[in-house]
Amino acid sequence: MIVRGRPSGLRLFLVLRGSILQQIWKVLAVNFILATLVTLNHGDLFRLKITLTAIPFTLIGLPLAIFLGFRNTAAYDRYWEGRKLWGEIVLHSRNFTRQCLSLISYAEPLKPGAGLDDVRIRMVYRTIAFSHALRHLLRNSDARSELQPLLTQHEWRQLDNTTNMPDYLMHQMGNDLRLCMNEQRIDGCLAASMDTTMSELTSAAAACERIKSTPIPFSYTLMLHRTAYLYCFLLPFGLVDTIGFMTPFVVGIVAYTFFGLDALGDEIEEPFGTSPNDLALSAICRSIEINLREALGEEHKLEALKPVNFSLM
Repeated sequence: MIVRGRPSGLRLFLVLRGSILQQIWKVLAVNFILATLVTLNHGDLFRLKITLTAIPFTLIGLPLAIFLGFRNTAAYDRYWEGRKLWGEIVLHSRNFTRQCLSLISYAEPLKPGAGLDDVRIRMVYRTIAFSHALRHLLRNSDARSELQPLLTQHEWRQLDNTTNMPDYLMHQMGNDLRLCMNEQRIDGCLAASMDTTMSELTSAAAACERIKSTPIPFSYTLMLHRTAYLYCFLLPFGLVDTIGFMTPFVVGIVAYTFFGLDALGDEIEEPFGTSPNDLALSAICRSIEINLREALGEEHKLEALKPVNFSLM
């Protein structure tokens, strides 16, 4: 996720970090070169004069801009929903930690560093592991090495036998909650409230998986890709007889807008990736871990992740 203030003055046109220009500069350069060649040849292609007016581009350009806007709105809705879901995960993780520490009864007060034999610490650590496991699941990366210090050896070994680590961890959480009820460490009504919080975490994770596994329909995206490319590559032939030597510059501005909107929609359509404009899941998970360890009274050396070259992962 790009984290920076809005540039002003000349810097507004020179900023590359976070700009979509890095993704589209190649096709933009090809389009500009084509427009320059068309201008130099006055619209002739192999001695054949291609005559186009601005009317068809006016008729096509308006609906194309509207459809690109609709698609980018749909893509941003996915991005914003993903951010809201991770906000809920932060909230429910803190609530669940508070419930573990205040509702589960022990004869002795919680001791920092007591280890995973204490069910309260075990459940809080598993909540931290849940957020990390979900992040890795959404990014198709390996979570095992990061989860090992947070789980019992038995749980960590069982990760090889599961395809959905967050779901497995929630099942283990349910087993510990039942254990607390059997040992009469928590009343049934209070256990039900904790189970509700666990269900909220599971619901948020499932919603994130839904966003990841259900992209915007490919046929819709493909149609917009094709139309935008055809429009921008044919545009020089429609403008050269009207604006002459200014054709490459006007075509470049129009192409930057259409190609940029097209590429930006592709980028934020999948909000859980690792590109600069995706959600900062690593920073969110680090924040969860710091908050929960502090709730346990632990001393730690973890620090909140900070942007590197204005990019927060």
